[in-house]
Amino acid sequence: MNIGFVSLGCTKNLIDTEVAIGELKEKYKIVNDPKQADVIVVNTCGFIDKAKEEAINTILEMAEYKKKRCKYLIAMGCLVQRYYKDLPKLLPEVDLFLKIEDYPHLFEMIDGLISNDTETILEKISCDENKENELKKLPMFKEQEYLYRTISTGKNYAYLKIGEGCSNMCTYCAIPYIRGLFVSRPMEDIIKEAKKLASEGIKELIIIAQDTTKYGEDLYGKSMLSELLNEICKIDKIKWVRFLYAYPEGITDELITTVKNQEKIAKYFDIPIQHISDDILKRMNRKTSKKHVIEIIEKIRKEIPNVILRTSLIVGFPGETKENFQELLEFVENTKFDKLGVFEYSKEEGTPASNMPNQVHYKTKKSRFDKIMTIQQKISKENLKKNIGKQMEVLIENTSFDGKYLIGRTKNDVPDIDGIVYIKKNSENEKYLDKIVNAKIVDVDNYDLIAEFIN
Repeated sequence: MNIGFVSLGCTKNLIDTEVAIGELKEKYKIVNDPKQADVIVVNTCGFIDKAKEEAINTILEMAEYKKKRCKYLIAMGCLVQRYYKDLPKLLPEVDLFLKIEDYPHLFEMIDGLISNDTETILEKISCDENKENELKKLPMFKEQEYLYRTISTGKNYAYLKIGEGCSNMCTYCAIPYIRGLFVSRPMEDIIKEAKKLASEGIKELIIIAQDTTKYGEDLYGKSMLSELLNEICKIDKIKWVRFLYAYPEGITDELITTVKNQEKIAKYFDIPIQHISDDILKRMNRKTSKKHVIEIIEKIRKEIPNVILRTSLIVGFPGETKENFQELLEFVENTKFDKLGVFEYSKEEGTPASNMPNQVHYKTKKSRFDKIMTIQQKISKENLKKNIGKQMEVLIENTSFDGKYLIGRTKNDVPDIDGIVYIKKNSENEKYLDKIVNAKIVDVDNYDLIAEFIN
């Protein structure tokens, strides 16, 4: 049988899809076109309202193929984890719902469905209704399953998941209720996978977890992110290393020194601050303060002068006043982040913030979003202009739709999130596809760079 996958949501979800494909590809043929699939698996996101809507719409879209070739439709991921009891009634088109607890048995359960072996499926289902809402550590895929995952991000880079879940308990966030409390992967397992990815030609590893600075605390009694990064940097064939995401309270002097001294590590910190007002930070149950955030930023910039700083913010959190927002706006103007993303607060059921008074009107949230992004666009362009005339390494990954440009990234840019580099294409330089080259930055637009090869 042919099996097709649709992966939605974050890169952590994407890794789960890649592992699932690796689990199934020995027995089943994996196809990209749903028209050719006998089985379609949708890996859903259920983090915020827009993601939930996209997941449901995608499932219904894939269900249309059951009128033709598709025999079985399967849903897995965060939406399933979050609404496991409700979805069978809402989406009767789905033949099997897989919770995160079921991932270690994913192959047996999907194989059982296809083989019409309902006993196998029921035997593997791990849902205990009495403990359904209890916060706990959920199992990840087994180590050997990560080793055989199928990389879907191309030849050049791969994401490397070092932990699952989150224990920070921010009042707006549903992740602990969906993915469980934070659990680290053993370091030897991560290094083994990293070496395998390097042997397959991967040039860049992007280390991910909900909060990478928490890595190792549950296994080793302290954060081991610096040690892990140092070990990964010893792998010869890996050229670039970066990590996402580092909460401000977890950024230590040791981590800053590691980023500064390790040549392979991108001089890049993605620090999800979410707000700067102490009043809002407290309501969010963030473990930091305005003073500490500013001190961390100043320390990083002092130790690593050319560092790239990215953050994410939430506007319209319950109780956010005009004064709170103005404080955030001034902080953005003064700090001049290189990269910045903004989210309008999403009221998620089951989270403490959903029951807070003084919910902000959606029009106010949209207005505040627009104000910050307008300011950030100008800041981004001004920051990028500083690169004009500089020589930079660029990883060439693609060509533009019109075929006129090679498209790449510098070490300062995360794929599919940050900006790109355009280089005029000709018959001589198209051979550099999938290679790291030296280029000179000659111009910029709001978020991207324009460069030319250095002969």
